[in-house]
Amino acid sequence: PISATARFNIDAVMKRIKELLPDSPPYFDKDQWTDRPARFFVTEIIREKILLYYDKEIPYAVEVAVEQFKEDEKSIHINVERESQKGIIIGKQGRALKKVATEARKSLEKFFGKSIYLETFVKVDKDWRSSDKELKNFGYNLD
Repeated sequence: PISATARFNIDAVMKRIKELLPDSPPYFDKDQWTDRPARFFVTEIIREKILLYYDKEIPYAVEVAVEQFKEDEKSIHINVERESQKGIIIGKQGRALKKVATEARKSLEKFFGKSIYLETFVKVDKDWRSSDKELKNFGYNLD
């Protein structure tokens, strides 16, 4: 038996797993955290903020695209499917989008360890979720 919450028998299981794992050279350098590019984390952090700050169907009809990713600035497009969703994402007097962008910028600055200039736009891209080409452009694997 094992219990992660009660921390029971975990050490024995970890020891056994390590015994059974084959030796192999490292896949990445010691200072490399992931095989994903920095752009990926920019989109994921912004999507996280959208999931946190909007209700129900909106987060699932939204995609984040990094249009420009330079060392000194990032231009982000948030794509929605319908004009009504664009209004919801932007919010009254732009407050909702400003909140998402501000919180995303703070997280990005913490992640990259430097100050970030983040520019966001909302664009209607009708039925992007039904287009194989658009899905591939956004990084979804259709195979």
